[in-house]
Amino acid sequence: MVLTLLAEMKPTLVTVRECTQVNTVSETLSIRIDAATNTRLDALARQSNRAKSFLAAEAIAAYVESEEWQLAEIQAGQSELDAGPFVSHDQVSRWLKSWGKGGELKVPR
Repeated sequence: MVLTLLAEMKPTLVTVRECTQVNTVSETLSIRIDAATNTRLDALARQSNRAKSFLAAEAIAAYVESEEWQLAEIQAGQSELDAGPFVSHDQVSRWLKSWGKGGELKVPR
């Protein structure tokens, strides 16, 4: 089944009866989803009184934000490793294996 989604772009704020609402210029995106997910999305849309396209766009926006954060953190960690000294896996392993023994090693640096 093909589902049409509205992807949010260029948000603008509009105040309506003491309630702030975000209006966006959107683009259309078509995706294919399996029948079971479509059925679940239908039920969720009915229960939440929201359009399926709204729920799908919200889910995609949350996913993209999460993935962007994760990839940025991975890149930052890689940059830290590239920039300077670090403790090797072997050093940490030896230190951990010494725990609880008479000759416990100092924290590797």
